[in-house]
Amino acid sequence: MLDRFAPVIFAFLWSTGWIVAKYAAMHADPITFLAVRHALAACAFGCICLLLRARWPDSPMQFGRAIFSGVFLHGLYLAGVWYAIGQGVPSGLSGIIAGLQPLLTALAAPFFLGERLAFRQRVGLGLGFAGILIAISPQLIESLSQGLTGLGIPLIINLVAMSSVTYGTLYQKRFLQHGDLWTTATLQFIGALIVTLPIAIMTEEMRFDWTTTAIASMAWSVIGISMGAVFLLLYLIQRGQVSRAASLIYLMPPMVAIEAAILFGEPLTWPMILGTVIVVTGVYMVNRKAKVEGSLRRP
Repeated sequence: MLDRFAPVIFAFLWSTGWIVAKYAAMHADPITFLAVRHALAACAFGCICLLLRARWPDSPMQFGRAIFSGVFLHGLYLAGVWYAIGQGVPSGLSGIIAGLQPLLTALAAPFFLGERLAFRQRVGLGLGFAGILIAISPQLIESLSQGLTGLGIPLIINLVAMSSVTYGTLYQKRFLQHGDLWTTATLQFIGALIVTLPIAIMTEEMRFDWTTTAIASMAWSVIGISMGAVFLLLYLIQRGQVSRAASLIYLMPPMVAIEAAILFGEPLTWPMILGTVIVVTGVYMVNRKAKVEGSLRRP
């Protein structure tokens, strides 16, 4: 049952991170917010591990690998994206960069993991990226027409963030394939905290205004995203091809646009609607092949 609904639930929960970021930005410094979020998520997952008597890694090396993967999968990735957006990188352009991650993962997986994608899956990845370009084309054209003066370094940081989550996903698949999901997630958020807390101390005033909106944003970030979405992401990586899990990232920009239209009244354009249809088609093509292979392996 979870195999059937996990991709859809993950996509929805993960997409709300962009909405939460918009609320949180008005009430807290971005890296500070992330550091607190990682700390709370690590504590929450740790408590669940104690209650469930979850199995911790057998060796110091496995402990280190779980922490190391969290540095890239959550820490550097989110810190880079939130910093870049805070420095003025347009959301449309940031969306294109985010859309590169499934392609980077699919291209790197054969070298790191020996995965081979079927022709249908390769076409699906291409359709997904094309849908992203179509969906955000009005924002991109507007951003380019206004110029990108002063955004060189933030853009580079945004690109590095995408490379970080790509590497973290591949590392997770290669070295943490059989570990307990609860303990792995706990250690990964410790790794994310290790990298984000020093950045927040060195670069920000560590502002958090403790308003109802700030607290609600933090609560959803920890429970809905860091716990719910991240657990499902680890589950998908463990159960299927890493390229299949990464392809779900294509759903984020269209879903965020729909959520923003409902919550903030932002208009839905025809390119966004058309792009969404193409993206959903591409993701279906990628996941359909993996699903068939997975069902053949079950007794």
